[in-house]
Amino acid sequence: MTDNDLRWGPVETRFGTFGVWVDARGRLVRLWLNLERAPKSELALPRDDKAVAPVVREIVEYAQGRRKEFTVELAPEGTPFQLSVWNALLKIPYGKTTSYGAIANQLGFPNGARAVGYANGSNPIALIIPCHRVIGSDGSLTGYGGGLPLKRALLAFEAEHAEKPGDLFARAATRR
Repeated sequence: MTDNDLRWGPVETRFGTFGVWVDARGRLVRLWLNLERAPKSELALPRDDKAVAPVVREIVEYAQGRRKEFTVELAPEGTPFQLSVWNALLKIPYGKTTSYGAIANQLGFPNGARAVGYANGSNPIALIIPCHRVIGSDGSLTGYGGGLPLKRALLAFEAEHAEKPGDLFARAATRR
């Protein structure tokens, strides 16, 4: 896939203005949580509100507290290891968190927490591939591409809308 195949559009949410990029088949390729940080080369791609409408709808529903699972088709580009980490992130339920070490163990790399952290930080579809739900093993908030205030806000929002948040999640959502 080349950037020539991509279309983009903005999404206004309670968390700020996001930007979404879809490919020619309508699959979500990238999501910038801070549109102002998106590279100018990506903003120069054709804007197509109709092409991104399904993604925009689901993000708006999420931000309104009406959607806990996304159904849009995803097409992130990454290494096989990154793709395996991002697939593991997709399995973290709304209102729950996990740690980098737990994901590393789940993937069969017991000493791979840092590698998981790096793959987590390279996630091109943050929010929908919920890297904000990964926290330190001690419950502390760690780095987030959208910034720790946004990570804290997303976790607190999900804690408020989740039916039964787990203990680790509840601590992370309120930790400052």
